Amino acid sequence: MRSDLMKKGVERAPHRSLCKSMGYTDEEISRPIIGIANSANEVIPGHIHLNDIARAVKMGVAMAGGTPMEFSTIGVCDGIAMGHEGMKYSLISRELIADSVEIMATAYPFDGLVLICNCDKIVPGMLMSMLRLNIPAIIVSGGPMLAGNRGDKPLDLINVFEGVGAKAAGKITDEELIEIENRACPGAGSCSGMYTANSMNCLSEALGLAMPGNGTIPAVTGARIRLAKEVGRRVMDLVEKDIKPMDIATQKAFENAIHMEMALGSSTNTVLHLPAIAHEAGITLDLKLFNNISAETPNLCKISPAGPAHMEDLDRAGGITAVMGEMNKKGLLYLDQITVSGKKIGEIIGSAESLDKEIIRPIDSPYSEDGGLAILFGNLAPDGAVVKKSAVDPSMLTHSGPARIFETEESAMEAIMAGKIEKGDVVVIRYEGPKGGPGMREMLSPTSALAGAGLDKDVALITDGRFSGGTRGAAIGHVSPEAKDRGPIAIVREGDFIEIDIPERSLNIKLSQEEMDKRFSKWTEPDYKVKKGYLYRYAKQVSSANTGAIFKD
Repeated sequence: MRSDLMKKGVERAPHRSLCKSMGYTDEEISRPIIGIANSANEVIPGHIHLNDIARAVKMGVAMAGGTPMEFSTIGVCDGIAMGHEGMKYSLISRELIADSVEIMATAYPFDGLVLICNCDKIVPGMLMSMLRLNIPAIIVSGGPMLAGNRGDKPLDLINVFEGVGAKAAGKITDEELIEIENRACPGAGSCSGMYTANSMNCLSEALGLAMPGNGTIPAVTGARIRLAKEVGRRVMDLVEKDIKPMDIATQKAFENAIHMEMALGSSTNTVLHLPAIAHEAGITLDLKLFNNISAETPNLCKISPAGPAHMEDLDRAGGITAVMGEMNKKGLLYLDQITVSGKKIGEIIGSAESLDKEIIRPIDSPYSEDGGLAILFGNLAPDGAVVKKSAVDPSMLTHSGPARIFETEESAMEAIMAGKIEKGDVVVIRYEGPKGGPGMREMLSPTSALAGAGLDKDVALITDGRFSGGTRGAAIGHVSPEAKDRGPIAIVREGDFIEIDIPERSLNIKLSQEEMDKRFSKWTEPDYKVKKGYLYRYAKQVSSANTGAIFKD
């Protein structure tokens, strides 16, 4: 056993003595030791209940003859960090989470790992660590939050963000906003739509590194606790058979996950995280691959913000297994891929199909014939940009308009709230990329303010930063190269016409190459906004968004 390195033999008597000081018996020490990485804390709604999940996982490990040893990781709630300096620390926490799990599972050579997480950057950070360490492991989430309600209308966090814009536009009162605020988020779990956290938890199933149900079983149910117990039992089987993450997360597995990403219409942030996770396995996911897979994958789901349904509805309709069942009718999945469940993808699917044809559309009657995400290329984004096509109004799939230039999210938000953005405008927010931000902030506030003001069908937003998985409208992010890295977005001027054609996957500024070269000749790279601490170290090491914003080798 791998854990013998710290417990077996005469020379490890001091190590065993330290374990005994914590109450571990000789029998417990002799068993396979399973590290339990728990990101529970009291500042994230999706993590407030993770100690309950951890207890269930540890019970499952013990029932199967193992000894669980729990440790913690950090976590950032994007919703609470949104719109202020804290958001600069969200994406960058992904690398720290991966590093911390690597440190703990190397300092303590566990025989296996269970990684308990839920929210935006914690899930990909833990998946990255799984592949980096490559010891038997399973990831398990705390599950999605239930939707709130106001009368017979479902509510979620995005309704609150959009309520801010509606209040600024005089469409609702202070009292109405407070009522929405009080009712939108009813309890524990990752926010109830197909935002980044739930997207990544669903893709973990398709990738094969999580158990069936991981993405959709609601946080507050007994089924979620039972799943956690089963995860504890299953990891022991993986240890016994020495099945490792890189045996599962192959090129074919990542392509399965991208197919699922397109069928679900998941968060644009998944295009940032999947390449970073694949990088840990030595696999390169080029952005053109995402477009190629999108072209052959129908969009089967419109979960909030793309539509009125929520994660609990997707779970009732059969969850990710049912989505895979529909996809399999078109032969879109590699069925021979093994998973942590002990079954191959084909065995998991069985005869599964949608139990609600509106929540999970039949493959022959999709919401669209291509996927829910699109990668755009052009002279404004030579290395690509990302948009959640399934959440764009059809009238905005093609759009041309004058650029409105903002050097920060805050300045753009001020203009929106003051009513200075007009129909037809293209809001450009730059120097918010991985280096330029630094930290590539997620910008749900400006997109929600526009939606709340009723402008999401008339105004496009473009940024080298990120948009939330909860964003709807023509919000195009991850523009690469970013402004600080001499990307063309840096030389756009107020009033320049920008042409967006999502069906044709293009994003262009209406300028000649000669004019662009002339502007670049006068451009100088600005200094780093932060010159100390982790943000500064991150800005100097991070790569472009099109490669997953990973640290440079």
